[in-house]
Amino acid sequence: MSVTNAAIVILGASGDLARRKLVPALARLWQRGEIRPPLVVMGSGRTEFTDESFRSRFEVPAEFAACMHYHQGLTGLRTALGQHGQFQRVIVFAALPPSTYGDTARQLAAEGFAEDTSLIIEKPFGYDHDSAVRLNRELAASFDESRIYRIDHYLAKEAVQNILVFRFANSLFYPVWNNRYVSSIQINACEDIGVGERGAYFDKAGIIRDMVQNHLTQLLCLLTMEAPVSLDAEDIRTQKLSVLKTMRVAAVSRGQYEGYRRERNVAPDSTTETYAELTLAIDTFRWSGTPIHIRVGKALNRKGTEIGFTFRELPRLLFNRDGDLPPNRIVFKIQPAEGIVLDLSTKTPGGEMRVTGTTMTFCYRDAFKDEIPEAYQRLLLDALKGDRTLFVSADETESSWKAYEPFLDKGELRTYAPGTLPPPVLHKEWIDFEAYGSVCA
Repeated sequence: MSVTNAAIVILGASGDLARRKLVPALARLWQRGEIRPPLVVMGSGRTEFTDESFRSRFEVPAEFAACMHYHQGLTGLRTALGQHGQFQRVIVFAALPPSTYGDTARQLAAEGFAEDTSLIIEKPFGYDHDSAVRLNRELAASFDESRIYRIDHYLAKEAVQNILVFRFANSLFYPVWNNRYVSSIQINACEDIGVGERGAYFDKAGIIRDMVQNHLTQLLCLLTMEAPVSLDAEDIRTQKLSVLKTMRVAAVSRGQYEGYRRERNVAPDSTTETYAELTLAIDTFRWSGTPIHIRVGKALNRKGTEIGFTFRELPRLLFNRDGDLPPNRIVFKIQPAEGIVLDLSTKTPGGEMRVTGTTMTFCYRDAFKDEIPEAYQRLLLDALKGDRTLFVSADETESSWKAYEPFLDKGELRTYAPGTLPPPVLHKEWIDFEAYGSVCA
């Protein structure tokens, strides 16, 4: 069902996020008929623009551009929006530095936005546990929690959402999704580029804050949570929170690529990690004893995000008498080529009982001919509809920070050459995810 009579206010509308992601996503929703008139997209920022000069910054259809307006600053923003009509749904996207979220929420409330407006903020939600608690308190002083939408764009990826369908719409897999059958879970997130222009932010964060504490931990929650009683946002959040409360970080190894300290806006003596290997545990009846391994970094040998579930080896009987039969495995390819791979063993043709490895694959590009929506399209549409399923709650952010807090900025920092994959330290039997690179490519 299309959304109509809505207003989207973008704070920091002259910035890169609005230009590259937000406005193009809204324009695509318009073209797909998922948002319809009456509609207003109101940009706001410190830069002075007219409506026309603001519109000229974006390559969007003329019909959509006509809905775009601009107001300088926050003072008088609600009055300016009201000049374009009364709206059933108003969302404010704070495309601003996270350090300004608290003050921005207070100013928005003073302008009259708190009662009927939803506030969307981007990660990072704090720098550690204490700062996350402070931020949540500041936001709660101005906006009800039900109106705060914390974006984790990984949750809006189609391949990530499909994890829930894979787990809970197929009776084939549900009975074996536990520690009795799964020997390990591995999450691999590699980037082949360095920090680029993000040095000022990244050097204060590091890869654990930037990727692990939010994106990859949210993935882990979807992979390991119990079945929710419904697809209602609160029921799903309840199960994710149960995972976070029982999740334990067992060990962390950190690395930094050679030349990182010479990157723009990076301290010459920086001890910020650009690579991390982690071992986690989830102390529940379902997952106790199944180790979780995470490997993530920048300036590595390849780009790709994958998840591997390795099942326990067969007894040394029948076809596995010598113990050389590879275990079954499920690999979720999150990006860049979305898909699911199932590794099986089958008989080779001929008279002898010879066993070989076989893969069964599901590739998005082959199964669905329609365009896969970009993450911000889904997130903005859900916010307009009031659906909080793909957004992160205050409790989730605080519980996640609490788990990682003892390991932030701690431990030896190993160096590695850009374009290489550092040798494993905590876990020696990593899946060769690179071997799956051609699948679905």
